[in-house]
Amino acid sequence: EVQLVQSGGGSVQAGGSLRLSCSYSKYSEWNARYGMGWFRQGPGKQREGVAATSPGLSTLYADSVKGRFTISRDNVTNTLLLQMNRVESDDTGMYYCAAQWNGGDRLSPWTYTYWGQGTQVTVSS
Repeated sequence: EVQLVQSGGGSVQAGGSLRLSCSYSKYSEWNARYGMGWFRQGPGKQREGVAATSPGLSTLYADSVKGRFTISRDNVTNTLLLQMNRVESDDTGMYYCAAQWNGGDRLSPWTYTYWGQGTQVTVSS
């Protein structure tokens, strides 16, 4: 089983930056093979995909975060990162990392098996 432990997040003013981290533990073969992503769930909203990265495929971003957020993955330190720049009030929500993409829409939460515990991001205007 894959364990995902998130860190980062917190409160930030609009226009500022935050970085989220997701540490994962699994043998190195899995690390190189499976896709991972970041998702968020705003107040009263459904969970939505933010960004995804998969070996052999280009990174994928939701239209709402393109040009502002960057997903990256370090298979040496076993860490998935989400750099959030020029944040907006609509970026407020609980953020989750996800692992083991099983095919299909990489920004759909239904296509991932493992989830982190979530971390809150609050953007104030």
